[in-house]
Amino acid sequence: MSEDILSKVEETYDASQIQVLEGLEAVRKRPGMYIGSTSASGLHHLVYEIVDNAIDEALAGYCNEIHVIINEGNTITVTDNGRGIPVDVQAQTGKPALEVVYTVLHAGGKFGGGGYKVSGGLHGVGASVVNALSEWLEVRVHKNGNIYQMRFSRGHITQEMTIVGTTDRTGTTVTFKPDPEMFDTLVYDYETLHTRMREQAFLNAGLKITTEDRRPG
Repeated sequence: MSEDILSKVEETYDASQIQVLEGLEAVRKRPGMYIGSTSASGLHHLVYEIVDNAIDEALAGYCNEIHVIINEGNTITVTDNGRGIPVDVQAQTGKPALEVVYTVLHAGGKFGGGGYKVSGGLHGVGASVVNALSEWLEVRVHKNGNIYQMRFSRGHITQEMTIVGTTDRTGTTVTFKPDPEMFDTLVYDYETLHTRMREQAFLNAGLKITTEDRRPG
């Protein structure tokens, strides 16, 4: 290899060529690495990731009902009656665990020894990936007699965790709108979701999963 070519290689491949993507930027930069594609299959995969988190609660013995709704405007709501995502401060970050779950990749209850003995989720990054690829996302946690709410836009916090009411139940409700900047289509196919949920209910004895399409027509 000539000296000219060597010097050219050295000039063009230095530290300035190495990118460090902070937070959830990596997901938005390469969404296919996390959800397979940005086509209809990736769009539906967002729902599966959130449902998988609820199924983890079912596998742990704390959840027996999941409700999936396609709302008008093709937003999605997933509600479960599990324990609710933790809202206390997470030691490593000093932030509420709810915030960590939705803003940090590879954060969740399935990596250490104590959170989940058995896990249905494929990646363990589901909540934060869905958050990164949503135009907006709202999560409400029913826990400790309170309703805790956080809101995000494209992975960034728009509302810090706030108590918005009281409750006599436990569980998590997530509503999100897929980001039109990221997906080729934003229209959900009800039969695709319904079939997947029916399969999941069949595979998890004692778990009831209901689906509902609230779009007009």
